[in-house]
Amino acid sequence: MAEAHQAVGFEFTVHPDGVDVKLSKEVLKNIYLSSLTAWRKKAIKLKNGILTEVYPASPSSWLIVVIAMMMSLYTGTDPPLGIIDTIKKNLPYQHCLSTQARAVLSAILFATALWLFFIHVIRFSLKILLSYHGWIFESHGKMRTSTKVWLRLVKMLSGRRPLLYSFQAALPRLPVPRVKDTIEKYLESVRPLLDDKKYKQMEVLAHNFKENEASQLQRYLVLKSWWTTNYVSDWWEEYIYLRSRGPIMVNSNFYIMDLLYVTPTHRQAARAGNIVHAMLQYRRKLERGELAPLRALGTVPMCSTQMERMFNTTRIPGIETDFVLHLTDRKHLVVFHRGRYFQVWLYTGGRHLLPSELENQFQQILNDTSKPQPGELKLAALTAGDRVPWARTRLKYFSQGPNKESLDAIESASFFLTLDEEPQGYDPENVYSLDTYAKSLMHGKCYDRWFDKSFNLISYPNGKMGVNIEHSWADAPIVGHMWEYVLATDCFHLGYTEEGHCKGDVNRCLPSPTRLKWEIPEQCQDVIHASYLLARHLADDVDFHGHLFTEFGKGLIKKCRTSPDAFIQLALQLAQFRDQGVFCLTYESSMTRMFRDGRTETVRSCTSEAAAFVLAMEDPDATNAQRLALFRKAADKHQNMYRLAMTGSGIDRHLFCLYIVSKYLGVESPFLTKVLSEPWKLSTSQTPQQQINLIDINKFPKYVGAGGGFGPVADDGYGVSYIIVGENLITFHISSKFSRHNTDSTRFARHIRKAMIDIQTLFKQEKDKSAVENGKDVHLENNKKNM
Repeated sequence: MAEAHQAVGFEFTVHPDGVDVKLSKEVLKNIYLSSLTAWRKKAIKLKNGILTEVYPASPSSWLIVVIAMMMSLYTGTDPPLGIIDTIKKNLPYQHCLSTQARAVLSAILFATALWLFFIHVIRFSLKILLSYHGWIFESHGKMRTSTKVWLRLVKMLSGRRPLLYSFQAALPRLPVPRVKDTIEKYLESVRPLLDDKKYKQMEVLAHNFKENEASQLQRYLVLKSWWTTNYVSDWWEEYIYLRSRGPIMVNSNFYIMDLLYVTPTHRQAARAGNIVHAMLQYRRKLERGELAPLRALGTVPMCSTQMERMFNTTRIPGIETDFVLHLTDRKHLVVFHRGRYFQVWLYTGGRHLLPSELENQFQQILNDTSKPQPGELKLAALTAGDRVPWARTRLKYFSQGPNKESLDAIESASFFLTLDEEPQGYDPENVYSLDTYAKSLMHGKCYDRWFDKSFNLISYPNGKMGVNIEHSWADAPIVGHMWEYVLATDCFHLGYTEEGHCKGDVNRCLPSPTRLKWEIPEQCQDVIHASYLLARHLADDVDFHGHLFTEFGKGLIKKCRTSPDAFIQLALQLAQFRDQGVFCLTYESSMTRMFRDGRTETVRSCTSEAAAFVLAMEDPDATNAQRLALFRKAADKHQNMYRLAMTGSGIDRHLFCLYIVSKYLGVESPFLTKVLSEPWKLSTSQTPQQQINLIDINKFPKYVGAGGGFGPVADDGYGVSYIIVGENLITFHISSKFSRHNTDSTRFARHIRKAMIDIQTLFKQEKDKSAVENGKDVHLENNKKNM
């Protein structure tokens, strides 16, 4: 019970002579340091909040304007054209101020108003500049003079050293596309998927929609875009994620893996200690807004709104819809190990726990041999099953007593950590090692992840790590940004001792981790078991395969003068056709974060141009020159579609919002119903590398991430996530379902590999042919000279 004595701040004894009070200096010191840190934290947040509100100006620029107005008073000039005198005459409580004081106060008020006016003018000008997206459609390395001038203006108005949220007020709103344009693009996108008869039927539905319901629905959507910062994001979060009543495990949550080839230490507690400490450092920067905003071309800012809910966030189940609960300033995390839940405090004396102190806390949990309480072992299965039983169980059994206190501890925790029992990671000797690693991160045992938390950090006995992320609050690049920072900090800043422990001394006076208490009746245990069985069936049905493509990478693709993403997407189309024998509706995720509160848009990668290229590849009579010409045409088409999606001219978010408006108004639209019911049999996404400056891959080629993945969107389809790492590696994460005999993730990986090599061969043959022709020309030229 040593930890109980350490937690007591004072002791008192009652005796006949009075009360003898003994204070603990150590605890009082911690209280003082905690209070000091809290006030310092508030001061820093206040300062950074003010800097963000007045950006791109600064308090020093306000002082300059005030001094200039003061100088005008004493020099007798009148730049304000009498406005200062007007303010002076209308000041309240004039009798309390001298003439000179009124003049000075009037000058300060005018200077402040002028300063704020210029801030709004600059922001408005920047917003207008950022509404221009022509730069994104220009060929790489061929920027027009007008775009260069635009870029210089953006840089000039962007100020210096922006904070994370400095550009939020200057970001433009997502525009609502014209219905006519959306319908034309939609019909174009489904043409390769439909025969002539079905396409004619779709044309009729689209025409009837455009002539009848479209204008009314569009008016309401435009009206919404005027009074909200983003006409899509709130409905997207609610209807795509939070209103889903099925399991979020596999169907919604996604995962991110650790470094592929490197494990900094094989001590589980030590690696978890460093990673958690690095996350706390990142959270501190995030809360203070001190992270640099992500900017395209190093200049065009991206929206940072999604990052606000990264920590201390939980998805709360409801009967009809869930909601996202975000708290601030919570100082603990909850750790799961062998069916037990532990609460670990992350701060002491006003500071973060050091990595060595966190290692000691986690090692205590690993050494704990206590047994789970009745119903505790598989409790988290409630978050893995259907949402309605979980919502009802939460209301009935977790609304009071120790169950409520323990559940509050989980839901308010910074994040959820699982100390897993089985080693995972990439093993070159085991071709299925990435498969089991992916399944462990995606669903684990179905009861050892709290799937409602914003993210679960998973630690393995061999030192490997990973993350499982709930999808409603943010998209993959948001967590990816944090994970890049954490891995770089762990390996290159924190480090380990020669024995593999965290560096630094350990404070042995810290309180030990606290077991959470549960009183779970048998009726609740029955619901837990039912949720577990449902989740187990879903998990066992998922077929994951991880494939490392090492034949070539971004370096060689760029030498082919084509986009790496377009190259891979066309390879996926070729692989899909070879695997299934037909084309299918394909989803590629694109971001819209150049707009305020932007999230994602869909790129429909199966185009008529892509289909023509694939058919040419399968046609033995087609020449390589014909295939290559069709590839370049399809790649250009894909790149243009991706750019349109990024700049707010996509198809699917507009149609989705029109459908939501139709439901609110009770308007039946056969066209929208048909569009929203179409299955995405091939769902793809690229995991971007956003902070390539953190790790020099050329210097440290082994320190590369493995990316992440997600479950299949359609039961009879594939989910494919890929990450382009450095110049010579592309990692694919492929998912499907065992229960559908027409899909096989390992088989699809073989098709992807062959498609990638076949496309690269086209360029190689063209290069070889060109070299031969050039050689002949040189030979003829030499013969002429000799003659």
